[in-house]
Amino acid sequence: MHQYGVRDVEKLLRLPRSAIRSLIAAGFVSPARGPRRTWLFSFQDLIVLRTAQTLVAANVPRRRITRSVEQLRRHLPDTIPLSGLSICAVGDRVVVREGGSRWQVESGQYLLAFDTDPADGSLSVIERKPASPAANVEDWFARGVALEHEDAEAAIKAYEKAVSADRSRLDARINLGRLLHETGRLARAEQVYREAMKACGSDPLLLYNLGVLLDDMDRNLDAIETYRAALRGDPTLADCHYNLALLCEKLQKPREAIQHMSQYRRLIASQLE
Repeated sequence: MHQYGVRDVEKLLRLPRSAIRSLIAAGFVSPARGPRRTWLFSFQDLIVLRTAQTLVAANVPRRRITRSVEQLRRHLPDTIPLSGLSICAVGDRVVVREGGSRWQVESGQYLLAFDTDPADGSLSVIERKPASPAANVEDWFARGVALEHEDAEAAIKAYEKAVSADRSRLDARINLGRLLHETGRLARAEQVYREAMKACGSDPLLLYNLGVLLDDMDRNLDAIETYRAALRGDPTLADCHYNLALLCEKLQKPREAIQHMSQYRRLIASQLE
């Protein structure tokens, strides 16, 4: 079974490390420990993390979230099904949509295409409506996450579908740009990041990824300015401090290089506590 590090979770789910820590501390996931006691997450952990974060934001009571994610974990496959998987809160309950079926997490009960009228108790069959645009976006994004380590080209297409369905979907744009970068399409990756900045603003993780790309393109001064901008938005981006330290050393800026390497070491040490 493939395992994901904290950096993978940050990139794939676009969750800040503080949110990941909070969800672990709350008991929603219990990741394994790898070398140097780093966290290692399974595919199921990723789904549970994203679900728990969504339910917390929806003000679902913590006790119900805990019960729901426990049941959800028992039903989840090791990898995402080809039909796609969408998880959402309906009222204060968790509902999973897998392909054409929906089921309630806590009871395992399938939800059929029926409507009831609470006034007279009548039951009538209704035509199933097409999935909402939001659900389609979630499906394409989840498919991209699941396919990244198996089929990069299919993952790229899935992220492109998610962005096409929702132009404000920053996490899909970030993952798309990163995959294009990793597969050597640097100019296209930069275009994706620049378009994301115009559509979604200067997000720190987006700026960091763009900085890494510019760094790999040997555009050192542009990379430095982009890393600095990312740190202005989020000073806790440890890898950003590290990359900036190396660039500053390369460009003979020893004082700034020492400053950022020291900050990197402090952040790493705090994460291992």
